[in-house]
Order: sequence, then C-alpha cells, then structure tokens
Amino acid sequence: MTVASDRNRHIVLDTDCGIDDALALLYLAGRPDADLAAVTTVYGNAPLEAVVRNVGYVLELAGLPGVPVAVGAPGPIAGTARIASHVHGADGLGDVIADKEPPRNLVDHGAARFLVDLARERPGYYDLLAVGPLTNVGQALEIEPELLTSFRSVVMMGGSGPFPPLGAVQLVDANVQNDPEAARRVVHAPRNRLVSVGVNVTTTTIVDEAALARLHGSGTRWGEFAGAVLESYADFYQYAWGRRVSPAHDGLAAALLVEPAWIAASRTGPMNVTSDGFSVRAHLMRTADGGPVAWSAGQAPDSVVVTDVNREGFLADFLGILATGGGSTW
Repeated sequence: MTVASDRNRHIVLDTDCGIDDALALLYLAGRPDADLAAVTTVYGNAPLEAVVRNVGYVLELAGLPGVPVAVGAPGPIAGTARIASHVHGADGLGDVIADKEPPRNLVDHGAARFLVDLARERPGYYDLLAVGPLTNVGQALEIEPELLTSFRSVVMMGGSGPFPPLGAVQLVDANVQNDPEAARRVVHAPRNRLVSVGVNVTTTTIVDEAALARLHGSGTRWGEFAGAVLESYADFYQYAWGRRVSPAHDGLAAALLVEPAWIAASRTGPMNVTSDGFSVRAHLMRTADGGPVAWSAGQAPDSVVVTDVNREGFLADFLGILATGGGSTW
C-alpha cells in the first residue's frame, strides 16, 4: 500500500455543492498542501443537475477546470430527497450566478463506481472528504464493502457528536437526515480512520458580519464570490441567531482534514444512526458527560468524533484564503 505523506493530501471531494461546499472547495484549492484529485456530486443542497453545474463553476473559479468529476445519486437510497433550496437558494449558490456550465472533465461512469475505482487503483493514497448526503459512499459500499479501508482517511461533515447536555438543542444535520441508510452503512463500515465533523462543532465556527464585510471589500474574485453567496446563507441563519452570520460547516471539515492539529478535543468510539421520530442523527454512543446511552447500542468500529476546534486558527486561514484568492492569511 502506498501512503501519502502527512503534508500532501490527495483529496476526493464528495459534495452536494451548495454555499458552504463551494467555499470549502475554494479553500482546498488555495491550500498548497491539498491536491483536489477528484469530485463526486450528489443531491442535497440543490437538485443533482444544479449541483453538477455548481461544481463546474467553482472549479473554473478555483483555476482547476481539469479535475475529474463524476455524477452521483439524484436521491437517497430509500425515501425522498429533502432539497435545501430554502437555505442555499434554488440553484444551490444563492441564485447569484446567472450562467453556469457543467464541468469540463466529466467521467463516463457514476460516482459510486468512480469512488471504488479510485480507491482500488491507489489504496492508501487518497483522503475522502464527504460533505453532502452519504448516498454515493453508501452505494459504493454495496460494490466494495471494504471500500473505506482503501482510503487513507475519511472525513465527513456529518454527525452530531455525543448526545448533547440536558436541555440543549442542536441544528439538524441535513447530510445524515437526507439519507439515514447511507449514513448507517458508513458509520458501520470497516475503515482506517473516520472523522466526524458534526453540527456540534461546525455551528460554533461563525463567519460574522465583520468577516462578511471584509470579503465584500476584498477586491478578489474569490472574496467577492464568497461574500455574495454568504449573503444568501445569512438570509437563512439570521432567524437562528438574530444576526446576519453563518456557520462554516463544510469549510471546517475540509480544514480539519488538512490541519488535524486544529482538532482541540475529540472522543473516539462507535457511532450509531438514531431517530426520535422527527430528526435522524449520527451520534457517538455516549452522553454529554461520557456515560453510556440508555439503550443497547449497535456495534460499530470506532470513529473519531470532533468535540472542539481551534476556531481562531481555522477562521483566520479559511477567510484569508477566500479573501485573497489563495494568497496570504487574513
């Protein structure tokens, strides 16, 4: 097995390219230690056709038009897709870009098969970053049940951490909610390393009003794009906190893949997909104080569940790269 060096990440991005996905892609494009090797697309923040066009647009903006892109699932393994147009706009990018073309380098086969082929061709070489519903990965596991053992690591923007303290309420994790069966397959699959960057931590990394203003005034294409699409995000999140701010959900997952030192705290243990009849979540099977849950949890391999991060370090790097178009820090 060929394993890449710690400072040279070759990343396969599985994305439902909405606002935070697009900014995560640009961020990776601006990191000198990140090679965006391939992209697979999935429904979620927008319908699949719009997601594919969004990826094409953002790859052009990032200066990476040759990255291979595979078209993935238009809906979940079971049930009906919940398209987040109320959050990301009808087109997934805040409806601020008039014309978008599909990616230049579309591959001939679907995302699930493409993921399997990449993993088999170079085991231990790629890191998989999944920032949308896990449908493509769940389908790929049907083809190759040992799939995740062939990726150097898997980082997912999904999960809700341990169960929250009594009385606390978390945002819904749309990625798990959109395809619970795919999420169940992923958290139960054998793997080298699976890192859950869930809503328990992503909602604490906030792009605030001052940061948004500086992106608008950056004078760069990346910064102006980021500012424009984040206005749409703020249209939604203002009703969560009363301010025009937004979490850097997928950007944080991307950053912790390339800078794991920004993980300030984590817990390791099995995750299960659970439902209370309203929300479906992927939780570490521990309570907030570290105790066992009140029922018999299903067996699963250990996952690394992030519980705290270096917000200042992440946001300075993330916003700096977006504002300068891949140049200096914030």
